[in-house]
Amino acid sequence: MQKAVLYLEDGTLYEGIGFGGEEESIGEVVFNTSMTGYQEILTDPSYAGQIVIMTQPEIGNYGVNEHDEESRKPFVEGFVVREFSPTFSSWRGEQTLDQYLTKNLIPGIAEVDTRALVRHTRERGAMRGILSRVDDNPESLKQKVLAHPTMTGSDHVRKVTVEEAYSWPVQEPRFRVVAFDFGIKRNILKCLASRGCDLTVVPATTSAEDVLALKPDGLFLSNGPGDPEPLQYIVENIRKLIGKKPIFGICLGHQILGLAFGGKTFKLKFGHRGGNQPVKNLITGRVEITSHNHGFSVDPE
Repeated sequence: MQKAVLYLEDGTLYEGIGFGGEEESIGEVVFNTSMTGYQEILTDPSYAGQIVIMTQPEIGNYGVNEHDEESRKPFVEGFVVREFSPTFSSWRGEQTLDQYLTKNLIPGIAEVDTRALVRHTRERGAMRGILSRVDDNPESLKQKVLAHPTMTGSDHVRKVTVEEAYSWPVQEPRFRVVAFDFGIKRNILKCLASRGCDLTVVPATTSAEDVLALKPDGLFLSNGPGDPEPLQYIVENIRKLIGKKPIFGICLGHQILGLAFGGKTFKLKFGHRGGNQPVKNLITGRVEITSHNHGFSVDPE
């Protein structure tokens, strides 16, 4: 086992054991409170540009398999855990987490006091960090981190969107829906297809004219990574579609829709990332437990 370090831009240094890829990685350090689903988190394009801490202590114990992929590859910059399992015990497992991250060049660090790290992140807010096995010099690490762009003001959608449009199969089509891929997850496509949506998934830069030419019944604006405000080229495009077709947006798509209507967005201190976020339906009064992953929000004012 090789020593690894996680250095935060405020000067905090955490030491641990490296696993996965050996590459040095820089990104915004955030945490996820989900009890399971680490592979879905790794392959969620909304984590592009981020190093993810898991609050669940043991990670990797059920392995990795191709069926739980949420996209074409992992998009996280790095992975931080308290204890990673070098072996797995599951009939669905196909390889270890270490093998999976090594193959995809994603560095990980284990044996970190993730409880202390998450408390620090909650108090100080999400910030840039660097995960390294080759450099443990605080001054050198600081210079690298501070030279890296912040999440605010960065466009990560261009890194994750598809290059060409594609169709998603549906057994009994009822509606024709065009889905903008800002970092879409496969499970979202499965859910839409299960409700009879005949889906065409298009790149983030697809023009309003090309979308309307497909004659959709409705439009879906997907989840995705990073700050919505630099995405003015997308906002202007969506603005042209308002009033032409019904539009549904979630996560980044919802924020883009807010901007298209003239609203503003702001960065949350440490974001909402986990599978246990309570949301109250103000019409029915019922509270549901939902899955979230976002670091920005539409300003209610």
